[in-house]
Order: sequence, then structure tokens, then C-alpha cells
Amino acid sequence: NRNSKVVLIEYAAPSCPVCAAFNAQNFPKLKAQYIDTGKIFYVFRVFPLRADDGSAEKIARCLPEDKYFAFIDLLFKNQPKWDVEYGVTDVHGGLVRLGRIYGMSADQVDKCIANTSEDGRINKVASDGEARYNITGTPTFVLDGVSQGAGFFPIDAMSKLLDAELAKKQ
Repeated sequence: NRNSKVVLIEYAAPSCPVCAAFNAQNFPKLKAQYIDTGKIFYVFRVFPLRADDGSAEKIARCLPEDKYFAFIDLLFKNQPKWDVEYGVTDVHGGLVRLGRIYGMSADQVDKCIANTSEDGRINKVASDGEARYNITGTPTFVLDGVSQGAGFFPIDAMSKLLDAELAKKQ
């Protein structure tokens, strides 16, 4: 709900295991209780920790808009297949395999990754996040313009913050 009085921004990296844990354990509850009900406006921004995160984001942005979040979810759920933190030595091959799940050829994935115009946008999102919210790690949550810090955020703690912010706006 773009008209919601409460805005929650998440800065995350596709290769971040803590982000993946939040996505698996807490995001479904956040989505059901606050996003789908229109209580908050949720914004997801990629904050690349490594070049691989930028490549993953570029692939996601090549897909039709309605496939973006599903692909980000796929990246989180499949980190062991493409992320160096899991000992993967062929990150490119892993990203190509995930792109194929969404109907992309290896050539299409490579063209997305090579799209340097996306680099500027990705880097601007990251530099703006650093400048405005002092982001130093992922995930970082920003509630109505105030950074809540980086790291895993239990849904109960997040719910308390969101409910308090919603109460202030009524």
C-alpha cells in the first residue's frame, strides 16, 4: 500500500545468509500481517556485499517485474547452489542454473550480468543507503526513515516496532 502512513525499507544482499533466514522465517508473517493487509508500505532494496550480489540483482531486474520477488526468494532459498559462502566455486554457473528456472538461457543471463547501466543504479541504492541510514551490513531495516540496525530481526520484535509506529500514525 503506497499510501500507508508507515514505510519499512529492507536493505538485503542476495548472498547474505542472515537475509535468507529472515526471508524464510519471518517475511511470510510480515507479509501476511502488515504488507498484504495494507498496514505498511514495504520497500526491498539490494545492498550488495560482493559483486555476485550485483550480478544476482541484475538477473532479477531482467525478468518481468512480477517475477522479481520470486527470483529473489529463489536466490535466498538456493544460496548453497551459487554463493561462495557455501564453498561454491562456479558462482556464474549457479546463477545461470537459477536463471534457467525462470526461462532464461545462459546467454540471456550473461547479457543481464554484463549490463553496466544497472551497475550505476545498484551502486546508487547502496551509496544512498550508506549516506542516509549508515548501513554497514545486511539485513538492515529502516522504519519511517530511522534505521533499526543490521542483523536478524525476530518477527515479535519487528511486530512491536511496527504496531507502535502504526499507533502513532492513527
